[in-house]
Amino acid sequence: MSYPQLLTPEEQLADAKRLSTLPRIVVICGSTRFMIEMNEADLRETEAGRIVVKPGCDMKSPHALWSDPVKAAALKVRLDDLHRAKIRLADEVLVVGDYIGDSTRAEIAYARSLGKPVRFTHPEVDPDA
Repeated sequence: MSYPQLLTPEEQLADAKRLSTLPRIVVICGSTRFMIEMNEADLRETEAGRIVVKPGCDMKSPHALWSDPVKAAALKVRLDDLHRAKIRLADEVLVVGDYIGDSTRAEIAYARSLGKPVRFTHPEVDPDA
């Protein structure tokens, strides 16, 4: 006799999203050097009726929260973990900017490993193109 497999939390979330009337969720990825472009993408995606999540911190700009290098390194790790959670939550990924660094490349690979569609504001930078 076989028993049904229990769903993972991610599978449960995907099922719940399919059954709900929530709009699609898009996560914005890219270098924080493109924060202005990310804000514009947020505006356009929101106008198109999508829920948008994006990086909440620009560690390239001075701030007391990351002025200490040791604390900044720990914060960067936590923010990377948080952004991967945003990718898991999202239905799709929008990569902003005409440059792909190591962190963004890893986010793209992670999203694709989860089967998430990935769009680019600059398709020529797609590492898999």
